[in-house]
Amino acid sequence: MSFPKWRPVVAALLLGSLLLSCSSTGKPVTAGSVKPDKDRKVAPSFELKDVDGRTVRLADYRGKVVLLNFWATWCGPCKIEIPWFMEFERNLKDRGFAVIGIAMDDEGWDVVKPFLSEFGVNYRVVQGSDVVAQLYGGVEALPTSFLLDREGRIAAVHVGVAGKRDFEDGIRKLLD
Repeated sequence: MSFPKWRPVVAALLLGSLLLSCSSTGKPVTAGSVKPDKDRKVAPSFELKDVDGRTVRLADYRGKVVLLNFWATWCGPCKIEIPWFMEFERNLKDRGFAVIGIAMDDEGWDVVKPFLSEFGVNYRVVQGSDVVAQLYGGVEALPTSFLLDREGRIAAVHVGVAGKRDFEDGIRKLLD
C-alpha cells in the first residue's frame, strides 16, 4: 500500500490551521500561564445582554473564577474549545466557576442563537462589541480567553486555541 505524497502536506496544513487563531494577523497562539497575584490587573467591567435579553454584569461574578471567552460562530478553533468550556461549566460550577462567552459575530443573535441551540451551550453567552473588545486590549484574534480570579483580576490570557489542559490547570489552580 503506497502512501500518497499529498497526505503529509494536507496534514501539515490542517495542523497549522489548528495552531493559529481566527485572525487576519496570522499571529501564533500564545497560552498564558497563571500570573502571580501581584501581576494581575482588574478586568474591565462591562454590561452586555444575553440571549434572553437580560443584562449580564461582570461585577456580578465577583467571588467566582471566570473564563471570559471572545469567540464567533464562524471561527473553527472556537468550535474546538466550546465543548471543553461546556464540560468545565458542568463539572466546576459548584466550586465557584463560570464561563461567559462573548459572541463577536457582526450578524448578532440571528446567527448566534441557532449556533447555541445546535451546540447545546450550557453557559452564559452575551453579544459583544468592538467597544468591549477594546476594553480588553483590542481583541485581534478569535478565540481569545481571559481567566479571571475570584477578585475579578486577569490571571491568564489565551490567544488562539489553547490546549484543554492549559485551561483546566489554570482554572483548578485558581479554584484551589
